[in-house]
Amino acid sequence: MKLAKKDWFFIILIIAVFGGFWAISGEVKTKKVPHDDAHKRFYDAFNSGATKIDLDAQCPSCHFEGPGGIPFPKEHPVKPADGPMRCLFCHKFKSK
Repeated sequence: MKLAKKDWFFIILIIAVFGGFWAISGEVKTKKVPHDDAHKRFYDAFNSGATKIDLDAQCPSCHFEGPGGIPFPKEHPVKPADGPMRCLFCHKFKSK
């Protein structure tokens, strides 16, 4: 059986689609929320049913405000002007 020109086009298209999915997939590069004493209350609250949006509102108290706050790296996105920071959208909880 000989493959026609349209068959080769279809095969190349399928390879390109799967290649694109393979190229954009991979390991998540953002840091996970540490499972330490400072973040224990967040893990406990999340496991008790608190939403990530509610927990996001508490992140600025340590990470952005006041002396001794943990600064962002240079490449970190800035807080949106029209809404709250969504820390837990990118930074996931570690599974035990």
